[in-house]
Amino acid sequence: MKDRILGQSGTRISALGIGAMSFSDFYGKSSTEISHSILSASLDLDINHIDTADIYGMGSSEERIGSFLKRNPSAKNIFKIASKGSITKSSDGKTFFDNSKKYLERALEASLKRLGVENLELYYVHRRDTSIPIEEVTETLSGFVKQGKINQFGYSEIAPTSLERANKIHPVGAVQSEYSLSTRYPELGLLQKTKSLKTSFVAFSPVGRSLLTDKPHTEEKVKEMQFLQQNPRFIEPNLSKNIEATHAFRALASDWGLTAGGLAIAWLLNKDSHILPIPGTRSVQYLKDMSRACEKNFSENEMKE
Repeated sequence: MKDRILGQSGTRISALGIGAMSFSDFYGKSSTEISHSILSASLDLDINHIDTADIYGMGSSEERIGSFLKRNPSAKNIFKIASKGSITKSSDGKTFFDNSKKYLERALEASLKRLGVENLELYYVHRRDTSIPIEEVTETLSGFVKQGKINQFGYSEIAPTSLERANKIHPVGAVQSEYSLSTRYPELGLLQKTKSLKTSFVAFSPVGRSLLTDKPHTEEKVKEMQFLQQNPRFIEPNLSKNIEATHAFRALASDWGLTAGGLAIAWLLNKDSHILPIPGTRSVQYLKDMSRACEKNFSENEMKE
């Protein structure tokens, strides 16, 4: 597995990571056994970037990683674990974002406990609470670094201007946002800003939430996934049109000897050296296919195809 530098720390991290949202039930039923099989395969494939969050399964994703580490303690020295905090619920069940120092301190401690570790490689503010200036939030995160609880920090879904403000307080290790061949809006400025600041860009949903795979979700499958039911791309007639629009992509992947998901990952890695895709999967075979695609180098003309 190729590796890349995470942020400005000099830490080497696998070019391909694991999006552990799939360790919860957001995209269909998962289990501890399935999650552990993916983590075990990751070790075999030299994939050490594991990305999770406290909101994934209300802590179950972190707990499943933690139970794997308890069974395989040597993996603590191999995995570079990233988690996130700030999304929470009020007493009446409404979701809101809390970036206060008090909340983030509690959230980080809870994540460390569930994971069974004393330190995280990377900790993100999952979503911005705009009532608190980003400079103040960054000071809080910088304090976690000084305390040795995290090595670096980042922001998930942030504007380029906000990133620049935060980076003036303390170097921001990573920014996370959805990015794939089917979701290109980071190209409007965020990719350029992260590169100029030497901030890693971590791409979630890099295979288009299945649209850029050989088996895109059907309407029946989407009905089993509450997380996708409100996504316009997966509501008919859009879903059928999107699947049809990506037929040529699947054919191209086949011509090049790759799976469609593998081609989607390879495209991202060939876009720029600061991009780190984190696909989620519950299939060891899919993980192997995507890992193999990481070795693919494209010419300028092939990238244009």
